[in-house]
Amino acid sequence: MQRRTLYILIAAGGSAALLLGALAFQHLGGLAPCKLCLWQRWPHAAAVVLGAAALVRPGAALPALGGCAALTTAGLGLYHAGVEQAWWPGPAGCTGGGAGLSGLSGAELLNPESAPAIVMCDEVPWQMLGVSMAGWNALVSLALAALWLIAARRG
Repeated sequence: MQRRTLYILIAAGGSAALLLGALAFQHLGGLAPCKLCLWQRWPHAAAVVLGAAALVRPGAALPALGGCAALTTAGLGLYHAGVEQAWWPGPAGCTGGGAGLSGLSGAELLNPESAPAIVMCDEVPWQMLGVSMAGWNALVSLALAALWLIAARRG
């Protein structure tokens, strides 16, 4: 097996593993994702698709795009981790006092069956070694981006 192929398999597989892990936390562990968590999933999905395409198409373009997807989710993870640590503000609809809830009526807010389940982006629902899921996503995604870029150089 060529090293380029191996790097692509590891990088795309890493994104697939992170996606499956997020889904396991959500559906098996009961941790509903916030808006920023969901945003971080899309670049991983793109990286998986780019990885499949890069395995059958030679060249550096697809691995480079995979690297961009990994860097995008790493950036989103870093942003989310910063929101969780109150280093900077997050989206109004899922942080602080919930200013984004102003569009709901009083009856909707008081009725637990009709009110939407809002998961706050500035709360840390799980962490390991003092790093939240968003922080781990950023760190692992940076490593995946490096693998993508190595594969692109070998393209």
